[in-house]
Amino acid sequence: MSGNVRLLSDTLAAAKEEGRSALIAYLPAGFPTVDGGIEAVKAAIEGGADVVEVGLPHSDPVLDGPVIQTADDIALRGGVRIADVMRTVREAHAATGAPILVMTYWNPIDRYGVERFTAELAEAGGAGCILPDLPVQESALWREHAEKHGLATVFVVAPSSKDERLAEITAAGNGFVYAASLMGVTGTRASVSSQAEDLVRRTRATTDTPVCVGLGVSNPAQAAEVARFADGVIVGSAFVKRMLDAPDDAAGVEAVRALAGELAKGVRGQV
Repeated sequence: MSGNVRLLSDTLAAAKEEGRSALIAYLPAGFPTVDGGIEAVKAAIEGGADVVEVGLPHSDPVLDGPVIQTADDIALRGGVRIADVMRTVREAHAATGAPILVMTYWNPIDRYGVERFTAELAEAGGAGCILPDLPVQESALWREHAEKHGLATVFVVAPSSKDERLAEITAAGNGFVYAASLMGVTGTRASVSSQAEDLVRRTRATTDTPVCVGLGVSNPAQAAEVARFADGVIVGSAFVKRMLDAPDDAAGVEAVRALAGELAKGVRGQV
């Protein structure tokens, strides 16, 4: 069965046709529970997110700040497994028709088996994977199986990436390029790094693939700011924090829905 890389590309293109950036939400699988995580992903899309990244909880998440680490810890203590991640993708995609990616570090895939992981993700209706710690020069095996199963391979670029390196990374990936707006970990911040716009400009000089910006976007005003120059606005910690701060799981799901609605206005310049 083929995955949904085409759906991802079409969704990003449709947002561009509307003259706006796409809104991409991140939520970890298994948080606060597997069922609760599925409801949160569906709520994000129903609230206004175009795409969702489902996080595969990891014990050593090098890119993630304290908010997402806390959620990952809750999910891991709850016994979340890769099968639960696939179930989250399957049920959220089936319910919404939206493109769902998995964001994961390389070690869990390597241990699970690349062929097995890509086949199962495609069967679940997944659109691809974001792989923040997989070096491009070591990615041939992954890309071979991802392409075979119709999955996007999204790599991360950073302000420190030299132009030559940007070209190497963007040539290897597809779906979109994840532009980390600053050197550091995920988290909500008072302002979006000024390095983000320059990184998008330099990345676009190497590729026609959409460039989406993450790390530090947490409110509609920041979403509107990034939407001026990026093809997509990625928000993670702000969604997770809303859930952590909610009095119960149901309230957390509604908080996700509400934030998605606020951010959807932001990417449309309606703030």
